[in-house]
Amino acid sequence: MERYEAIGAIETFGLVFVLEAADAMCKAADVELVGYENVASGYISVLVRGDVGACKTAVEAGIKAVKDMGTEVYSSVVIPRPHPHLEKIIRRYALITAPVQE
Repeated sequence: MERYEAIGAIETFGLVFVLEAADAMCKAADVELVGYENVASGYISVLVRGDVGACKTAVEAGIKAVKDMGTEVYSSVVIPRPHPHLEKIIRRYALITAPVQE
C-alpha cells in the first residue's frame, strides 16, 4: 500500500459544484483525485491525497472555486499523516478506472 502524507476533502451541495472544486483542486496542486461520495440529500464530498502542502493548497483552491460559483462549502478538512486504518474509508471513495492502454 502506498503511503500518502495527507488527505484532503471538500463537501458541498450538488455535482456541478463538486466537479468545479475537483477541477480546481487538481489544477492547483500535485494531488491525486481519489474520488467522490454522494453523502446524502445532494451533499457530495470529493477526496484528494498527496503531500500536506499540496492537499492544503488543493482544498483552499476547491473552496475558492465553489464560493466563486456563488454557493457554500458545507465542510472541508486536511488530515496530515492519516492513520493507516483510514485506508479502508479511502478505498470506498476510490473511483475504479479502466487500465490505460498504450
